[in-house]
Amino acid sequence: MKTPSNNVAASVTAPATAFELLQWQNEDKVQQALWRTESSLPKPRRIELADDTMPADTAFRHISEGASLLWRGDFQNARQLLLALGRRLDKKSSRKSPAKTEFPHAFHLYRQSQAQRARMLASILIELDAQWHCELRRAPDWRQACSESWGAVPVQGQACTVLVPLRDLLGVVGAHEWRKKGVEIAALDGARIHAHYGVFSPVRGEYLELVAWAPLPAAGVQQAWDIGVGTGVLSALLLKRGVKSVVATDTSERALACAGENLQRLGHKAQVQLQHADLFPEGQAGLIVCNPPWLPGKVASLLDHAIYDEDSRMLRGFLQGLAAHLLPGGEGWLIVSDLAEHLNLRSREELQGWIAAAGLKVLGREETRPHHAKVQDEQDPLHAARAAEVTSLWRLAAA
Repeated sequence: MKTPSNNVAASVTAPATAFELLQWQNEDKVQQALWRTESSLPKPRRIELADDTMPADTAFRHISEGASLLWRGDFQNARQLLLALGRRLDKKSSRKSPAKTEFPHAFHLYRQSQAQRARMLASILIELDAQWHCELRRAPDWRQACSESWGAVPVQGQACTVLVPLRDLLGVVGAHEWRKKGVEIAALDGARIHAHYGVFSPVRGEYLELVAWAPLPAAGVQQAWDIGVGTGVLSALLLKRGVKSVVATDTSERALACAGENLQRLGHKAQVQLQHADLFPEGQAGLIVCNPPWLPGKVASLLDHAIYDEDSRMLRGFLQGLAAHLLPGGEGWLIVSDLAEHLNLRSREELQGWIAAAGLKVLGREETRPHHAKVQDEQDPLHAARAAEVTSLWRLAAA
């Protein structure tokens, strides 16, 4: 465990493992660059050059055959090509849509389809120099966004440029804009939380409302723990409710940097101790709050870490360690959706079994229904599950 610190840096350098050396053949000459992505997609196996003269149908055929296209034309035309490929993939997917399938098989088919789509759309590559500058015509200056999200380009052999999927690049720019704008949090009286690249934004307000209104332990709370701090929004909410101090943990350096920046902006720097830790810090607390990823499943991309908890590792780890870290009269708040139950990925009985096996009892459960747009989207393959979803705050104590 690292030494606790309130002074977590507001930016991070991407780990060296995020860059890999990539070589390809171009007109009998070996080319090389660094490859940069944070998804589970493999490095391109075959790279072909493409420009404005290549029709979208031709590009789609090459990509379907396993090629990646290194774009040498106008940058804005590359964006248009990406949109055109997306439309073709959607059309192809709609033609192949199977008959109505029960969960969880329908969910696995959905993830498989999304993974295939991501692989195809990641096949349009953009080359950037060591300062994250793009030399293509009409390319915006996104150096700040790239540096903010990916850090500095490491020196590695003769490679002095970086290849990135255009889709990843657009994601970095989108994250940069969200980071500047922030998300207004009604439970914090309209204060804004600014999510960094790779840190899940608190756009779903219903779970925040649960934390804002759930009854605090009768014994009172001098110190609370926020397990998996993310943006720091739950730490801020706990302080607003009168908790004197918070110890917040996370395994992600990006999350710790993000939380540190948000909490400092909100004037809470002195009240929150940020720690790089896997689940619990040392000691005990009167209130321990955890909002783990809600779905069991494998992680395939950076943001998947906020959605998928493989083998329910974080959920089960929190439950198994909770009783030993609670002060007498203390409570653990588990914030989790029952979407996994409606998708038949986990049963309510399984969750309740884990709670009992961990020596815990349920003091109560606060519930609310989500109100995001997908709940109303009947075209969403997961609509039946989303429409039935309930988000709960489980109030737990040592049995």
